[in-house]
Amino acid sequence: MDIQLAFILALTFVIHLVGTLAYAFRIAGIRTGHIAVAFSLFNILVLVSRISNSFQAPFLAKRVETAIVDPGLHHLALDFALVIAAASVATLAGGLLIPSFQRYSTAAVGAFRRTRSVPRLMVRALTPRGLVLLSQSVALPRYANVRQLRIGGAVPAGIVLLNIAVTALWTVGALAAIYAGSLEPQYRVTASTLSAIINGVATIMMFVVIDPFLAGLTDDVVAGRASEKDFRRAVIWMVTSRFAGTVLAQALLLPSALLIAWVARLI
Repeated sequence: MDIQLAFILALTFVIHLVGTLAYAFRIAGIRTGHIAVAFSLFNILVLVSRISNSFQAPFLAKRVETAIVDPGLHHLALDFALVIAAASVATLAGGLLIPSFQRYSTAAVGAFRRTRSVPRLMVRALTPRGLVLLSQSVALPRYANVRQLRIGGAVPAGIVLLNIAVTALWTVGALAAIYAGSLEPQYRVTASTLSAIINGVATIMMFVVIDPFLAGLTDDVVAGRASEKDFRRAVIWMVTSRFAGTVLAQALLLPSALLIAWVARLI
């Protein structure tokens, strides 16, 4: 593995880790009663994710272009499979970190309520007291929460299946658009702009169905119509289905790239 590929994998890991940790901030918002503050603090991590995303695409595109010039330089099919595998590993790691991150983000919400300053909050996080709090926040997921899972409880089966499909398409969309450039080198610039063919529907379903469902469940917990335990179970299902979606993305990469290449030729 060369340095460029290792850097791409690291960026992919950060992108999907942050996406998974979003559930921890929902729990922190419920626990503190300050959901807006929790999501505002989460935007700091979103900024890191977006910076990683802005570098990932150009590095992948450069890898495809160098492979077009010298076909023996990179094994693109394996490289892209490793990128998707990094997304799966990051999702799994994020799921395991949710209990710890939820505790730490809960403390961060409380600290922000006192300081009302993100820069001061970040400075305090680097102090010895902040590092001690970080170490005290470490916790493993409880097996009891996993053992009590059942489809149709906190999360309907349709939402679970839809989240698998949405995550798979979301994961593979931009990657397939770049990979399509290696299938049709003369149309690689056009192909790189056609990721919406794959993840466009996924984006709509995410913001029309899945996000409103989680928002409604969050409000139910805050209003006392559902328990925090129900929300935790929902989070486990969402993380599990998200992981399954990244695994499914492996099978969708080539068909998606072929579709994008065909559209690039057609238009």
